[in-house]
Amino acid sequence: MKKPPKNSIKLALVVPHIFLHKDIINNVIFSPGQLALELANNLKDYNVDVTLCTPGPVNCNVKNLTADLSDFNIELKLRGDTYISLLKKHPFTFVSLARQVQSELIADVYSRANKGDFDIVHIYTNEEDTALHFAKLCNKPVLFTHHDPYNFMAKYKSVFPKYKNLNWISVSYAQRKGMPKDTNWVGNVYHGLNPKDFKIYKKDSKAPYLAYFGRIVPQKGVHLAIKAVQIYNKQNQNKPMRLKIAGKHYADYKNDTYWQKQILPNLDDFITYEGFIKDTKQKNMYLSKALATIMPSTFEEPFGMVAIESLASGTPVLALKSGALPEIIDNTCGIIIKQSKNDTETAKNLSQAINKVIKISPEACRSKFIQNYTAQKMLSSYSNCVSDLLSQVIFENISN
Repeated sequence: MKKPPKNSIKLALVVPHIFLHKDIINNVIFSPGQLALELANNLKDYNVDVTLCTPGPVNCNVKNLTADLSDFNIELKLRGDTYISLLKKHPFTFVSLARQVQSELIADVYSRANKGDFDIVHIYTNEEDTALHFAKLCNKPVLFTHHDPYNFMAKYKSVFPKYKNLNWISVSYAQRKGMPKDTNWVGNVYHGLNPKDFKIYKKDSKAPYLAYFGRIVPQKGVHLAIKAVQIYNKQNQNKPMRLKIAGKHYADYKNDTYWQKQILPNLDDFITYEGFIKDTKQKNMYLSKALATIMPSTFEEPFGMVAIESLASGTPVLALKSGALPEIIDNTCGIIIKQSKNDTETAKNLSQAINKVIKISPEACRSKFIQNYTAQKMLSSYSNCVSDLLSQVIFENISN
């Protein structure tokens, strides 16, 4: 690592996604927003002066530069909607307005950087395809972090490789597989959590259960978790296993039928829906009391926040071999199952691993978390990337 600059680095941490707004964030699942808040609130301890740039105001202990939401709010008032109700009823209108806000925020940040307000601009969320095109107009170094697989959507596949020479931070090494081999990676920063927010609770021995937590969408494989438990219970009728499903479903969102067709009809005494758990302590208790957390994701997970939340809670993880999950989970803290060609076979293999995964000790899971996925480790890795990048730019300017 190059020697970091002596003066505090002036960083614009830009989260242009409309969800980073205090009126929205608690009603959605938006891990990148929570991670950005953790970074912003604590980077001062690493010689970084952060301005958090967001569409709407957020609760943080640093400078918060926000976009102009007046036109968005006028539209909401005319329709009699809130942000969330507009998203549910008219997603295209919501996205169109959100994109306008995003573009204006990015333009403002780039302009301020050119005036010397910032040393580095970091576009931190999934909306950076707009920021990519105009990064060349910013005379300060611009960093990019993406929170989906780089080849997850057609627009990403076509756009991101064109900008492989910009400055990129991956959230896992598995995520890098979606970009060209010669992409300019500045570093890899694993997500992290504050250990104080999670502790180990006693497992629920009276009504043992597996836990699913997260978005209830097809690519997260909730239907596979259900099928796996159904198979298990047919084979263990004297000692059946419960599956508790917690997270956000999208039954009241336009054109979404996954909940109605594949989840709701399978709910019974042993497979239950626990609602959308927002509170961190309640989430910790829910995960910690489970015998294992099941993560049957069928797409290339770029990281897997639920995995480290489970490990922090002392609960092993049973997951499919997708994306970064094998990078996070090893046989000391969970079991990884290879996805088969059909759902029934995949569910059968998951089912067969249940009795093995629940034997892994809570202490081993917590130890894995402490070693690799704390907020302190995330902050340290991130500050090193930022310092290295700025030092490199300063060195190149002096050399020229």
